[in-house]
Amino acid sequence: MTDNQSDIGIQMSSTNGLPSRQQSSQDPSSCKKTIVTFHNICYRVKVKSGFICCRKVVDKEILKNINGVMRPGLNAILGPTGSGKSSLLDILAARKDPRGLSGDVLINGAPQPANFKCISGYVVQDDIVMGTLTVRENFQFSAALRLPTSVKEQEKKERIDQIIKELGLTKVADSKVGTQFIRGISGGERKRTNIGMELITDPSVLFLDEPTTGLDSSTADAVLLLLKRMSRQGKTIIFSIHQPRYSIFRLFDNLTLLAEGRILYHGPAQNAIDYFSSIGYECEPYNNPADFFLDVINGDSTAVASNNADSVDLDNIEENITCDKTLAQKLAELYSSSTYYRETEAVLKSISLENKKKVNTMFSKITYTTSFFHQLKWISKRTFKNLIGNPQASVAQLCVTVFLGLVVGAIFFGIKDDYSGVQNRVGAMFFMTTNQCFSSISAIELFIVEKKIFIHEYISGYYRVSSYFISKLMADLIPMRTLPAVAFTCIIYFMLGLKPKADAFFIMMLTLMMVSYTATSMALAIGTGQDVVAVANLFMTISFVFMIIFSGLLVNLTSIMSWLSWLQYFSIPRYGMTALQINEFTGLKFCTGSTNTSQIATNCTQVSQPYCTGEEYLKNQGIEATSWGLWQNHVALACMIIIFLTISYLKLCFMKKLS
Repeated sequence: MTDNQSDIGIQMSSTNGLPSRQQSSQDPSSCKKTIVTFHNICYRVKVKSGFICCRKVVDKEILKNINGVMRPGLNAILGPTGSGKSSLLDILAARKDPRGLSGDVLINGAPQPANFKCISGYVVQDDIVMGTLTVRENFQFSAALRLPTSVKEQEKKERIDQIIKELGLTKVADSKVGTQFIRGISGGERKRTNIGMELITDPSVLFLDEPTTGLDSSTADAVLLLLKRMSRQGKTIIFSIHQPRYSIFRLFDNLTLLAEGRILYHGPAQNAIDYFSSIGYECEPYNNPADFFLDVINGDSTAVASNNADSVDLDNIEENITCDKTLAQKLAELYSSSTYYRETEAVLKSISLENKKKVNTMFSKITYTTSFFHQLKWISKRTFKNLIGNPQASVAQLCVTVFLGLVVGAIFFGIKDDYSGVQNRVGAMFFMTTNQCFSSISAIELFIVEKKIFIHEYISGYYRVSSYFISKLMADLIPMRTLPAVAFTCIIYFMLGLKPKADAFFIMMLTLMMVSYTATSMALAIGTGQDVVAVANLFMTISFVFMIIFSGLLVNLTSIMSWLSWLQYFSIPRYGMTALQINEFTGLKFCTGSTNTSQIATNCTQVSQPYCTGEEYLKNQGIEATSWGLWQNHVALACMIIIFLTISYLKLCFMKKLS
């Protein structure tokens, strides 16, 4: 370690916490140290090229024979955009899709554990903490799900308090992180909160993807100084970074330079300037080394050939470099002939590879430290806290429902038992079912908005897919679907003056809830796995438009041609409309003047009405006015709910979770 590095370090203050953390802060050498080595890492992906009509799939090589050693300290992976630094970071963290991947990643000379991504820490580039919760609440969630249940609550609390103190978050510990609607903590504090979420398990290896992205220079300095302090406790910190300033660069212990998927330098960060000078590139005085390296890689450096370069070695190397090679290839060949490369090769060869395992076998296992019901409890708790902390959507949904209920109630107020009452009843029912369908489109966002959070937490072993799915479902169905349906029914039923029977009232409420649940399930089935809300919205709108056509109002279903009539069985509004009509029209009479059946028929003929009873109207519409005719619609809706929810759950399970 250089003098500059030792001058910059800030000593850890004594804190009250777990014994293991106390010991590591006082005596870094006592902390268990981890060395990560990677051997012959190659990574290819399939890329589609050309027009849609003649599109070809070609293999693109992202990383080419990458070797290196990452020791305790700050290990920076530096390179221009598209150099492969993020891919290398994900491979080392066991978070890369194994298809097209070859080579070995070893931890202290042993095969990478199958659940390495669960026991190591990984801080993604984008902030993914829950913005409606406080810093402490986010840490409590991580501790509750990532620490074993055998750890006492008091120990968890002490660990959280210690991490808050170490990260300098004491003043904002009980402040909300912040969302687009809620003002929260600063960008640097958010980044430290993301880091703290991973420190809950006290991992020996911590990965960070572009930790300074979106931060101002002073905040970026503070984050890297924090990482430097952590590295002095014996942690192996590996991170990708694009173009750091000098105050950040001088904190690095080890530097890996990448370009076009090749290593151009791998060794002590403070020796990189001397290495480039030895191959003919001189860094100008007062120039930032990181900027200088990127300038050299991009070929637009103002550096001049060094007179102190080893002319013999350069001449020998240049004989093997052809004119058609890129600058990155030439620099990679120069590095492969350097002493740094030979030293790295010697270290890698000295590590035992007897029980090595291919990288593509290391990604299949995710382990959990807590039970299903424990996970369900904490995810539900966080989800409802998030709903309370961000009530705009649920309150708006309820307010709109109440407003529409009052408007519809005023339009169809006091429906009469005559022929006009039939039309008004059917029109009101059509609006009810249509409103329930379109109001459920908001459920599309349920698994899209939190997609990044879900993927990160699932890979890190926070919870199972099933516990996440059920908790999110409960948090949406109860406040967003059930309560509006109840309010809608209570307002409309009595303003319209529908059948004055308790069973008819509750059947109508159940029907509207079932329609809402089915439409919501369909929205989830379409929206789950999507990245863009607008695309899922388009699919939902088109589907509902076709469903409305077959709902039973716009066209008489008995008159549809047989080769098209089967589409009615996929219409959610149809089942709702049918159930509502059977529930309301059964037992109603629309002709006045006599209770005698023959007399009723005569009266109906005189006023040119095709039906005088609700049963006759239902028969005219091709609806079976029986008890089973009513409940078979609810059974059909229940079956659709199960099918759609199963599709949504399977899409969550098989969603691409590795980059």
